[in-house]
Amino acid sequence: MNSLLTKLHGLLESTRVFDFLGPLALRLYLVPVFWMAGQNKLGSFDSTVQWFGNPDWGLGLPFPWLLAFLATWTEVLGAISLLFGVAVRWFAVPLMFTMIVAATTVHLDNGWQAIADPGAPFANERVEASAEKIGRARDILREHGNYDWLTSSGSIVILNNGIEFAATYFIMLLALFFTGAGRFLSVDYWVGRKILPQQHGS
Repeated sequence: MNSLLTKLHGLLESTRVFDFLGPLALRLYLVPVFWMAGQNKLGSFDSTVQWFGNPDWGLGLPFPWLLAFLATWTEVLGAISLLFGVAVRWFAVPLMFTMIVAATTVHLDNGWQAIADPGAPFANERVEASAEKIGRARDILREHGNYDWLTSSGSIVILNNGIEFAATYFIMLLALFFTGAGRFLSVDYWVGRKILPQQHGS
């Protein structure tokens, strides 16, 4: 039994040669998330500033121009950092901060779920109430619309807009903060080999 466990452990250890794939996958997953978010803010920057500052229909944050500027360029430059693996641990910090701000100011009141699913864990009253509404909406669409065509690109759902995505991205960034950009396919790795060769076995 011990021999088998030793062999299995050795097999697992042999996969460490591919340990760069984990950070690489996290980075490439997050690149379009932050690139699109940053580009959307940049493309309508005046509206973004108004949304950041307006207390009635926006976030009601102080210094809206400054915060909108910082959020926009953190996401744009953060996406580039993640793509090329440049200063990933440094950029992970402000990107995590933007996720905390997004979760607490935009999504927190809606609970956990991004898409309302009354049968899923963490369903709050808002989500549970969505079951009747989505059922009614589907009935109306079946009766008065071409339901097969309307749903040919995906199911009709209710957006709950909870903290789920922001929390998920935060966790992914947290992992990158501790692991770094990963070996081989990042600028950080090759710069590190030149500056701190003893830490890379050179």
